[in-house]
Amino acid sequence: MGRGIAQIAAVGGFPVVIWDANGKVAEEAKTFIADMLNRAAEKGRMAKDAAAAAIARITVAGDLQGFAPSTIIIEAIVERLDIKQKLFADLEAIVAETTILATNTSSLSVTAIAAGCQRPERVAGYHFFNPVPLMKVVEVIDAVRTAPWVSPRLVALAHAMGHKPVKAQDTPGFLVNHAGRAYNTEAFRMLGEGIADPCVIDDILREAVGFRMGPFELMDLTGLDVSHAVMESVYTQFYDEPKYRPSALAAARVSAKLFGRKTGEGFYRYEKGEQIRPAAMPAPDARPQAVWLNLAAENVRRLVSDLASRAGVAVENGDKPSSDAIAVLTPLGGDATTTAVERGLDATRTVAIDPLFGLEKRRTLMTTSVTSPAARDAMHGLLASDGVAVSVIHDSPGFVAQRVVAMIVNIASDIAQQRIATSEDIEAAVKLGLGYPKGPLEFGDALGAPTVLQILEAMHSFYGDPRYRPSPWLKRRAKLGVSLMTAEA
Repeated sequence: MGRGIAQIAAVGGFPVVIWDANGKVAEEAKTFIADMLNRAAEKGRMAKDAAAAAIARITVAGDLQGFAPSTIIIEAIVERLDIKQKLFADLEAIVAETTILATNTSSLSVTAIAAGCQRPERVAGYHFFNPVPLMKVVEVIDAVRTAPWVSPRLVALAHAMGHKPVKAQDTPGFLVNHAGRAYNTEAFRMLGEGIADPCVIDDILREAVGFRMGPFELMDLTGLDVSHAVMESVYTQFYDEPKYRPSALAAARVSAKLFGRKTGEGFYRYEKGEQIRPAAMPAPDARPQAVWLNLAAENVRRLVSDLASRAGVAVENGDKPSSDAIAVLTPLGGDATTTAVERGLDATRTVAIDPLFGLEKRRTLMTTSVTSPAARDAMHGLLASDGVAVSVIHDSPGFVAQRVVAMIVNIASDIAQQRIATSEDIEAAVKLGLGYPKGPLEFGDALGAPTVLQILEAMHSFYGDPRYRPSPWLKRRAKLGVSLMTAEA
């Protein structure tokens, strides 16, 4: 990480001093940076004279005295509180009183690091993401005692280095890792309930919602040992807040060393670096005799009516479905079984379709706890008859996509409510740091805050789990009918 930070600082026009307790490592870092910049020049991504000038700005210090003239020092050493505190204490004896001491920690409290300093007000968090030259975002973290003049200087430096600074208070996970808690933990919750296999959950979130990778693919890439440690750390540091509750399934897989790509097996197997996915099963040839759509959302009603017309399947319009018809429901936050029972429908001939994320790329078909295989297969066959992929899942409040996105929106709303970061910085951090297709509050606005609130309230009612309690930020803006980006007065 330190190499990347030094590289963007040098390219940004700043003289850079690098040091490592092992002098050989510092020399190797400079050589690595020089190779990267020369390669960029050879490929035409930067001018040769600019690369040479950036390399010339980098010097290697023989000891900490080399930092004496520095105005900003960024540490990127091992994630141990005692070692970081000792480094900053040693630096304080060398540098000026106005020198900023910035820590690139990803998991430790910036306030705790600063507590070991004589002048804790000069300490702030400055958290970059790997690979630093490509991940164009940096978190600027104010500790409890950070002085008001510190973060503006770090913000200005970030801009000069071509990175987007996002400001956050010193809380567990800071901003990016905090906002990203819902994606993996909710995926594990669904896996633990037997709602769907990892590949099905991944397909839905990637294709229907637009995430670059599904949660299980992502954890295989980052390493489950790393992801689970972050989940446990954030949960513990927030004093067992239910929204961040990790999964016992993850702990068991870590014990089994099923870390993902780096061990050759995780949620998927890997051969020569290539993911081996389960073979996709063809859609059934079966079709229903009739479908009943009176309670379906308008977009689902139009789609199924059109598919039924092409297949010669009757569409019933009576108050209740006939004994030959399959009833189609489209609950928001609810499960198929409860909705069927509340509507007085035969649950053995009832299915649900998620209406919320469009029906053009991938469709989600959900059964009740007792939907007959014949009804399930007939509806699957009809729903896939125009060539669009269909994922079939077991009963789940909020299907797959609804509940994951609602939790993402809810956690971001809590971040805003707790004044950890502004709405604008939350959005930028998530899009740049996590690569989500939309910022979390933008997701909420696209679906409608009242819709997200309905999903969460239905899930909260079903489970009775405080994990799903809606954020005050979300509730108030849903009731007011205003954007989730709306700042507090």
